[in-house]
Amino acid sequence: MPRLTTRNPKYRRHRASGQAVVMLNGRDIYLGEYGSPESKAEYNRLVAEWQLHGRQSVSRSPGTATTIDQVIVAYTEHADGFYRKGDGRQTSEFNTLLNALRPLHSLYGHSVADDFGPLGLKAVRQKMIDVDWCRKHINKQCSRIKQMFKWAAENELVSAEVYHRLQTVSGFRKGRSAARESSPILPAPEEQIDEVLKHVSDPIAAIIQIQRFTGMRPDEAVSMRLCDIDRSSKVWVYTPASHKTEHHGRQRRIFIGPRAQRILMPYLRSNPTAYLFRPDDAETVRRQERNRRRKTPLSCGNRPGTNRKKLPQRSPGQRYTTDSYRRAITRACQQAFPPPEHLARIKVSGKKGQRWETDAEWKTRLGDKQWQELKAWQKAHHWHPNQLRHNAATYLRKEFGIEAARVVLGHSSAAVTEVYAEMDFEKAKAIMGKVG
Repeated sequence: MPRLTTRNPKYRRHRASGQAVVMLNGRDIYLGEYGSPESKAEYNRLVAEWQLHGRQSVSRSPGTATTIDQVIVAYTEHADGFYRKGDGRQTSEFNTLLNALRPLHSLYGHSVADDFGPLGLKAVRQKMIDVDWCRKHINKQCSRIKQMFKWAAENELVSAEVYHRLQTVSGFRKGRSAARESSPILPAPEEQIDEVLKHVSDPIAAIIQIQRFTGMRPDEAVSMRLCDIDRSSKVWVYTPASHKTEHHGRQRRIFIGPRAQRILMPYLRSNPTAYLFRPDDAETVRRQERNRRRKTPLSCGNRPGTNRKKLPQRSPGQRYTTDSYRRAITRACQQAFPPPEHLARIKVSGKKGQRWETDAEWKTRLGDKQWQELKAWQKAHHWHPNQLRHNAATYLRKEFGIEAARVVLGHSSAAVTEVYAEMDFEKAKAIMGKVG
């Protein structure tokens, strides 16, 4: 195994030419006459830039050209460290950025970065349309590509002219492009929420109810700890250790009333830094329930815990993530609202007997028309955690007004709250029924 080192590349003499040379990332860069002050100054400059750029070469020798793939690699290495929260967790922005760069890589990865221009960006944008991304998402992804070239120009990987050329490409406007429009996120139907609560574990059910009553974001709900909750007054105040807008210097306070407090009480732990909702607790309860329903006597067959793997590939963790929380709700929706029989997944023959068909086999069997029918049915009967925030926003706006909803949800502008809170059209109809 090679020895890891943090030493700088050597300043050395090239025998054939007599010039000074330094090797950065496997490429020799000539510095001028060996031993001269100019060559040593050039060496110091290159090594300083190389270290500043994460030990990656940023200077280009005459006759060499930086490709777009090289820019992508350098930028993703920068973004991997940049898009992290204070506790070291990576934000969702990093994966969204990777998705934005994939069409660029597939079309222009080996092209010279300095030659990339507006027509190239429009071709990448067309590829995004072809994979059925919506208009707003395409505009945001193109902005991320422009941001990458801005960073590359700042670090002298490409000419600044490239970024300025890309700025001339305007975003798609509503109704004036081939990109589809996104559907608005609506509150989840209350009857569907109540049905899903019957098919999830107790911690997941508690998180769902906490979101309904407080309007907090999914990440804020799964990250609750006792040390972050001030219980000195009648209304508790939850200050998340990390939240969505912390990089803007904003502080987030979430107020917890009596209903939410009653849900939280069984989960308050003696360890103040432990997460309140834990998957390993849910797994323990599940195993205990299985053992309670056991019909085989303990003297026959396996005793509890004797047939578990010593090194399982997956084991329950000490906290839920937004992804695991979302998956739990998706599975519960599938159990609570199975599709019609003619659209349902079926079992097929496998190597070891019957198995459930894969998504690809399922889609092939149904055909395009029935597959779209299935998707439409699932959209009408499935919901996701972010919709619970819309439920809370709509209720708060209806009962207390837009300004109260803005404060509770932690928005800096009422215009943002408008996105979350569905307008109470029934109230408008009642008013116009009297005066209109």
